[in-house]
Amino acid sequence: MQGVPVAKEELIKNFNQKDMESIASSGMDLSESMRCASFLQQDNKVLLQRSLSDAVDILSTPQALKKFPRLKKYFGKSFKSLNRDYPKDTEGGYFIRVKKGRTVKLPIQACLFLKTKKFEQKVHNVIIVEEGARVYLITGCAASSVAHEGFHLGISEFFVQKGGYLNFTMVHSWREDVSVRPISIAMVEEGASFISNYVCLRPVREIIMYPTAVALGSGARVSFNSLILSHPSTLQDIGSRVIFKAKNAQAEIVARAVSLGGKVIARGHLKAEEQDVKAHLECRGLLLSKQGIIHAIPELETDFRDVDLSHEAAIGKISRDEIEYLCSRGFSQQEAQAIIIRGFMDIDILGLPQVLRKEIKELEDKTLKASL
Repeated sequence: MQGVPVAKEELIKNFNQKDMESIASSGMDLSESMRCASFLQQDNKVLLQRSLSDAVDILSTPQALKKFPRLKKYFGKSFKSLNRDYPKDTEGGYFIRVKKGRTVKLPIQACLFLKTKKFEQKVHNVIIVEEGARVYLITGCAASSVAHEGFHLGISEFFVQKGGYLNFTMVHSWREDVSVRPISIAMVEEGASFISNYVCLRPVREIIMYPTAVALGSGARVSFNSLILSHPSTLQDIGSRVIFKAKNAQAEIVARAVSLGGKVIARGHLKAEEQDVKAHLECRGLLLSKQGIIHAIPELETDFRDVDLSHEAAIGKISRDEIEYLCSRGFSQQEAQAIIIRGFMDIDILGLPQVLRKEIKELEDKTLKASL
């Protein structure tokens, strides 16, 4: 077991009811009844780090760098491999390691919570899934009702080693005056799989993110899936990129965006630096307000003929016929609109285990009910 155990009652005393609801809306389950490991950081203070499985190490990144000297070779490694710089002035974040050959059935959870007004939270996370290991990881980011004009910078490095499997779900639950800058790179080795699910349903000032996955080995598989609900006065510049550096690798990028009046820029980039790769990029948008904007920017890039890269994009509005049909079946116009949006933002595009599907569906239903 990693870290100092924290009694549930003692941890809960740190939060009022609104904070508890905000944390829960990001997918964090403080009861830990259906989780195998947990990490919770408030501003720059770690409140909880605990593993309930001997297959999982979970610590703050600064602690892990001291405890595991070999971690230093991973810290910043993915950025260096792509000749990219990254901010060095981080404080905190989490380190997660799943040991070689182990299958972890219950998800690991982590939450980064903003509590203080105008606080700038800057973290660096490192996740290592060793050879042949399999795990689900759900991370949440949230802000207190008093954390006005906050800022979050989250650097994340993922290393999925040979034959490993990582299903990673990020749930953003911010507030309308918070700015967010996630920066992440995943290195996916031979025969390994990296699935990234992103869900953002709450208001936020702006989110700018363009996570990258690198298929390093033959048989590597990558999947990016996004569900975005854009509220008025919101900017969400959200994309996904896959770079193929090995043959016989595959990838898929799927995005669903609904604008209630905000601006969404949905980017996607598939870059084949090797032959015999296959990938598809798909973006669909639904405009529910005249003030809303959805801008899809797909990119396909290769110097080889023996690749299969494709993309499709579609942006539109709810048809009047659909609304009228549902109203004729006894639903109000608001209820009809909600039904159509729920169908459009189908969580089936997310590669979620059963233990998480119900939780994400409940979060989606609550948010839509409050928004429409």
